[in-house]
Amino acid sequence: MVLARARQREAPRAGAPAAPATMRREVGFLGLLFVSVGSIIGSGWLLGALGASEQAGPASVISWGLGAVVVVLLALVYAELGAAYPLAGGTLRYPHFAFGSTAGFTAGWLAWIGSVTLAPIEVEAALQYLTGISWLSFLTHATGGTAVLTGPGYGVAVALLALFTVVNAIGVRHFARTNVGTVWWKLAIPALTVGALFAHGLHWSNLHAGGGFAPFGARGVLAALPAGVVFAYQGFEQAVQLGAEAKRPERHLAPAVIGAVAIGVVLYLLLELVFIGSLSPAALVHGWANPIGKGTFGPFASIATRLGMGWLAAVLYVDAFVSPAGTGLVYTGTSSRVLFALGEHRYLPDRFVRLDRRGVPLVALLASFAVGLLLLLPFPGWQELVGFITSATALMYALAPLSFAALRRQDPDRPRPFRLPAERVFGPVSFVAANLIFYWAGWPTDWRLLAAIAIGVLFATASAATRRRAARPPLDLHTGWWVPPWLAGMGAISYLGQFGGRHLLPFWWDLGVVAAFSLGVYAAALATRRSGAAVRAELDALRAEGPELS
Repeated sequence: MVLARARQREAPRAGAPAAPATMRREVGFLGLLFVSVGSIIGSGWLLGALGASEQAGPASVISWGLGAVVVVLLALVYAELGAAYPLAGGTLRYPHFAFGSTAGFTAGWLAWIGSVTLAPIEVEAALQYLTGISWLSFLTHATGGTAVLTGPGYGVAVALLALFTVVNAIGVRHFARTNVGTVWWKLAIPALTVGALFAHGLHWSNLHAGGGFAPFGARGVLAALPAGVVFAYQGFEQAVQLGAEAKRPERHLAPAVIGAVAIGVVLYLLLELVFIGSLSPAALVHGWANPIGKGTFGPFASIATRLGMGWLAAVLYVDAFVSPAGTGLVYTGTSSRVLFALGEHRYLPDRFVRLDRRGVPLVALLASFAVGLLLLLPFPGWQELVGFITSATALMYALAPLSFAALRRQDPDRPRPFRLPAERVFGPVSFVAANLIFYWAGWPTDWRLLAAIAIGVLFATASAATRRRAARPPLDLHTGWWVPPWLAGMGAISYLGQFGGRHLLPFWWDLGVVAAFSLGVYAAALATRRSGAAVRAELDALRAEGPELS
């Protein structure tokens, strides 16, 4: 079986210390909840409201509501999967169980692309925001209206990534404790900002300024989703990634995921509303292109300064470091868990599966750190990069409803502490919603993501070539054949569509095409899923090797 670790891994180097067989279950409910909340509340709250309003104007509040609907659908799916199958790197494990190696590797690679990119981007966002403080202006410089790191800024960013790595290397128990303290702060400051701006007074007329409530129409409302809205909401599944380290996953994982989403939805809707209402009406006379002024990189801090609330601006500049840093800390840890799972399924070399004496996948952690250093090199600004991450996360999320529906059929007798009703409705609707997010990200973003997936396939192929034939993962094309056509089809629709594509598919019709294509893929995938006997045998083998799956 794929997970028969003792048989299938190559032997460790001579003299290497024996690693523990399993991770340690040390994270309680609050730790799980705050891992997800800490992922949701990062640079998204500092910069997301501005990005959404530039795309949709006042109708951006509708964008946040639509984003909430999509994320709630997906979170409910993950809540059931996480509680039933509490495993490290669950986002790739579920597709692997349901459809085999082709789907499992695709999910895992997408999850790793999103998670390993998040920490560097959060660091870059923090330093970009802090540039608004005069004595820290050396951290970035403007290039074409975009803030990029200077040499000293890059040095500070490297130091922060190294700090995240060290905290995670100490062990998950200390990581969870550190994160809980950080998240209390991250919850308090956005709430304080909402309250202070409400108390100061809002310009309700701004809801119709700069061209009316929806100056860019329905297209703008939809374009705002991948421009910061879904990026801000994502991260709820991070508690699932730590499933193998949860004390009582059957009781705590589902409430942690659902609770984190509920907190994020309420907070972000209020933040968008007070952001719009706090803008100067004079700044909106010519539209929503620059609602806080060109070259200003700290939206809420700039508003607070203009309103004479210097104390709030000071607090926001402190939070501009704490919130993104807290999210970067979370994703540094979870990206290593995804690499661990990729290695455990033999998609990548076995060295990523080695655990140190604390139960930490140290090699995987250091590999994520190294990739993060490369990603800190000058890239486009925060706004451009969030589309890429959102697109990758959307495809990763899309595989969860498929796995959810398949495992219901393959492993029907497994206890499900949280059982989502109306599976035949939630499954396909969630899959369509995730594919729509990918489409709305636009062709300029989507083709880059598809290229990154192709690079991952090359890495996996090279890894398989170094293994003995008996130790190579099976392709499982008979159960995962639909993955390449799905990705190619979504790429073709994106290329022909209205969001950065050739505009050959009329607006509204393009959404119907995405929905119809998605439902066809959904049906094909379920029809060719792995047999229930094969799935249950693999789960039994995993259970026999240790307590990771109880």
